[in-house]
Amino acid sequence: MLETSARLLRLLSLLQTHGGLASTDRYGASGGRRSWAGAELAERLGVTPRTIRRDVDRLRELGYPVHSVPGTAGGYQLGAGAELPPLLLDDDEAVAVAVGLRMAPAGVEGIDESTVRALAKLEQVLPDRLRRRVSALNTYTVPMVGAQGHAAIDPRVLTELAHACRDRERVRFEYRDHGGGVSRRTTEPYRLVCSRARWYLVAWDLDRADWRTFRADRVTPKPPHGPRFEHREPPAEDLAAYVSRGVSVTAYAHRATVLLRVPVERAAERISPTAGVLEAVDEHSCLLHTGAHALDVLVLHIVLAGFDFEVREPAELREHIRRIRDRLDRALP
Repeated sequence: MLETSARLLRLLSLLQTHGGLASTDRYGASGGRRSWAGAELAERLGVTPRTIRRDVDRLRELGYPVHSVPGTAGGYQLGAGAELPPLLLDDDEAVAVAVGLRMAPAGVEGIDESTVRALAKLEQVLPDRLRRRVSALNTYTVPMVGAQGHAAIDPRVLTELAHACRDRERVRFEYRDHGGGVSRRTTEPYRLVCSRARWYLVAWDLDRADWRTFRADRVTPKPPHGPRFEHREPPAEDLAAYVSRGVSVTAYAHRATVLLRVPVERAAERISPTAGVLEAVDEHSCLLHTGAHALDVLVLHIVLAGFDFEVREPAELREHIRRIRDRLDRALP
């Protein structure tokens, strides 16, 4: 009986997760999820197709809407029921859901309360080993509100870095810079800072004897890590603002301060924290601190924001804009 129950749970887990990419001839009428062939399920579970049919009948008796998809490319598919069935998650899936709930963006009515309730239910049933992983990642992560962009990263790298932050343990890793060059780093990690889809590690670089910000998707850990280190005062109280300025201003050879003639809230709709640092002046204007590798790129970045502006500094940027203006005037006889 115990073996049968375990097999039913594995079968249910397979049916729940088979909603990924599929060829068009295997889409069922009930939606865009792919069906499982009976033989495929039998092979995964190490039983006969007849046993799969019996187990599917048991799941139906328990209230799970398992549909039979006809045809040579058909099979079994878990449909939507009147009630939400229990979800079966592996370790990485459970961590991803918990972290996603904590980092869920606000702005949708009622989402904050619903997110808290869902997270409380999930964390209540997480095994201790997973609860520790989620806790470390959430405790040592600072959200950068409003940031945009996308960079794929292995969640195991994030949890490894978060554990090192929590345990104050030195981390060795290879780091790939913007140009593709690879260097070896030994650091004392302090915090992870996340934008909507990009993660940064704020750490003390031992070889350079200074604080550095590393894009986590460019980090390849090289364990073993350690030893433990003593606490250092962080480079700033507001780490989100610190990283925002670092990746959008100080990392570049050309930097500028520009007065935008719009409220800071409106400017923030177009300019993310990874593209510039905004500072309110009054209810009608704000300052943009930003940078680029070339003056032409800097001008383009400012103009494409779509707001009236005034360059405060540097003087060379004002001169560069005048040259571009004259060039454009000559282009319009």
